[in-house]
Amino acid sequence: MRAKDLVYGALLTALSLIIPIMFGTYLRILLPPFSATLASHVPVMISMLISPLVALLVGAGSALGFLFIMGPVIAARAAVHMLFGALGGIMIKRGSSYPAALLATAPIHALGEALIVLPFGFSFYQGFYVVGIGTLLHHGIDALLALILLKTLEYGFALGK
Repeated sequence: MRAKDLVYGALLTALSLIIPIMFGTYLRILLPPFSATLASHVPVMISMLISPLVALLVGAGSALGFLFIMGPVIAARAAVHMLFGALGGIMIKRGSSYPAALLATAPIHALGEALIVLPFGFSFYQGFYVVGIGTLLHHGIDALLALILLKTLEYGFALGK
C-alpha cells in the first residue's frame, strides 16, 4: 500500500468514527428495530475508489465507531461495511464504474445486515424486511451523497487550477 493511500484511508477512517460518535444524534433515524445514521456509509464508499484494503480498514473503523456509540448489534451490522467496501473496491479495480460498484454492493450490504441481526433475536420479518429494506434505502441515500460529494470536490479542484 502506498503512503498516500494509507493517509487517505486514515482520514476516511477518522470520518467513519466521527460520524456516528459526534453526529449520530443529529443524523440518526430510528424506526425500531431499525436505525440508520445518515452519511455513515460515505467514508467507506469513497474508500472503494482507493483500494479494497483501504475500504476494508475504513469499514472496520465504522464498526468500531458504532460499537462505541450504539453497542454490539449495530456494530455487527456496521462490520458488513468491511465486506461491501472491499467488494466494491475489487469491482472498481477490475474496471467497473464507481456508480456500478455502489449499485452492485447495495443488495450485498442489505442482505449482510439482515443476516447479521438474526442471531441477536430479530425475527425474520424484522431482519429481512425492516433491517434489510431499510439498509437498502440507506445505502442508496448515502451512495447519492458520496457521488454528490465527489462531483463537488472534482468541480472545486477544476476551479482551483
